[in-house]
Amino acid sequence: MGEWIGYLYLILQGAEVTACLTVLGCLLAFPMAFVAGLGRLSRFFAVRSLATIYVEFFRGTSIFVQLFWVFFVLPLFGLELSPFTVGVVVLGLNVGAYAAEVVRGAIQAIPRSQCEACIALNLTRYQSMRHIIIPQGFVVMLPTFGNNAIELLKATAVVSVISLADMTFQAQLVRGQTGSTAFPFFTILLIYFAFAMLISFGFKRLERHISRGLDGVR
Repeated sequence: MGEWIGYLYLILQGAEVTACLTVLGCLLAFPMAFVAGLGRLSRFFAVRSLATIYVEFFRGTSIFVQLFWVFFVLPLFGLELSPFTVGVVVLGLNVGAYAAEVVRGAIQAIPRSQCEACIALNLTRYQSMRHIIIPQGFVVMLPTFGNNAIELLKATAVVSVISLADMTFQAQLVRGQTGSTAFPFFTILLIYFAFAMLISFGFKRLERHISRGLDGVR
């Protein structure tokens, strides 16, 4: 019994790494989503082009290839990153590219009358986006942002291929040492599900809170 408790502890250590990757990956992904999403709506061709290249590159290539490229190829050019940093950067940039389209779509979904009202009030483009357009669009973005965060959580499993000891890596290690597949993978199945439910709950609470604020309900 004590031996299995030790194996469970190994998996929980991996769960901590997975949780850190998810949180830090989201902290990179969502700012990148706003930068790229708004960049694709820019009036400047150069900004639109850069944002489009970023989005299409990371959406159009495999996350496995991105991970291997950053971890194994960049050191050849003198840029060597730790496995954890590589995981955060690749996960954040990859999911950020998908979330950028969420930002763009939400902004474009705002009724044209809102933009016309901003013009009538003599607001600048920055003021219109800052005070009118983005706050309304943000509520539209949140449900899909929650899905993006869960996708990032599940994608953390790929970091095991660069020997980063996340949950999947530790489950494979326990499987190799015990010969049991059911115990380690059923355990991480439950943990992934619990993390996903926590993310979903958090985003739903945030969505309700912001919606009440926009409706003027206290």
